[in-house]
Amino acid sequence: MEVLVKNCILFLLVSNLLITGAMETYHEAVDFRSEFLRVLLSRRLGQVPLVAESSKPVENPVFQSAIPSTAALESCPKEPIDNLKDMLKEENIHLHTEAGEQGKLPLLILSLKEKKSEERRPAVVFMHGTSTNKEWLRPWLEAYASRGYVAIGLDSRYHGERADSKTAYQDALVSSWKNGNTMPFIFDTVWDLIKLAEYLTQRDDIDPQRIGITGISLGGMHAWFAAAADTRYSVAAPLIGVQGFRWAIDNDAWQARVNSIKPVFEEARIDMGKSEIDKEVVEKVWDRIAPGLASKFDAPYSVPVIAPRPLYFLNGAEDPRCPLGGLVVPLKRAKKAYKKTASPGNFKFVAEDGVGHTVTSFMIKESSDWFDKFLKQGNMTSH
Repeated sequence: MEVLVKNCILFLLVSNLLITGAMETYHEAVDFRSEFLRVLLSRRLGQVPLVAESSKPVENPVFQSAIPSTAALESCPKEPIDNLKDMLKEENIHLHTEAGEQGKLPLLILSLKEKKSEERRPAVVFMHGTSTNKEWLRPWLEAYASRGYVAIGLDSRYHGERADSKTAYQDALVSSWKNGNTMPFIFDTVWDLIKLAEYLTQRDDIDPQRIGITGISLGGMHAWFAAAADTRYSVAAPLIGVQGFRWAIDNDAWQARVNSIKPVFEEARIDMGKSEIDKEVVEKVWDRIAPGLASKFDAPYSVPVIAPRPLYFLNGAEDPRCPLGGLVVPLKRAKKAYKKTASPGNFKFVAEDGVGHTVTSFMIKESSDWFDKFLKQGNMTSH
């Protein structure tokens, strides 16, 4: 009897600690989302009703990027369906997320026609990288659709249908630095993803509890922040996107990331009267075009708030844009958050050896398997 009492007391103590830890994590997440949403709302051009309108497929979007490698395309499992393209239902939609031209969000949605209309299916939102578009994602969207998902691709701000020139994205970044009225780097598209989640959870063919999000490079950043900001994204798998912006500034490791969108930093350098881009310029630009990116919304604070929802992010071990040094603290805090919420198996990170800023077959296959594990009806676990 004495042993039983001791075991019961121990169980209650452990349970109390788990509950306390989970509540702490919950309150931190709520505070993060409240503050992040406040920043997003501060630069909205105007609220509009959430309206989805059918549109025509785009034959020749502004960005015509290189096709992903054959290995990367084939690594996303596809069901061996005869005449798959004939079996796919394609929807081209414009979703209005805010006032203004950039508030028109183009969607490409693929799903299998043969599924029963009353059956709610899992969904995966796939985000493209810089200088690409939703059409670039089509092979992966088809693969997800073949396996029973509703697969959604979209054009991020100033890309694809939302670009009126090949320099639209870079021009928008410079304008943001000059005028401070938009947030084209990450945050404005995250607003679109919040509105997209609202739309997807209202569809009759999607299970609102089974919506995943992934993306490559810039798309990986979008997936990371969307999952942090909106719990309707129940599973996340950002690819070559998660990084420590503050760490990069403090450790003089910002050059590769800056060079990926260099014109805005050159403009800031000139405006600040400097002969070269330095860490002061970098910090000022981030604070202007994405307020809080290198401080309160950086990886150490945004990654842990995704707990306890399944999160798997994959990077290249040699990626100069996402240096591993910047992930030490975020990883430590994320593991702690998942442990506090009794869901350590819902978090995973892999840095692929010998890989730079490149999406690989391994990453595509791993992220695909991650969604199958947590979003397929027979594999759903408590999280």
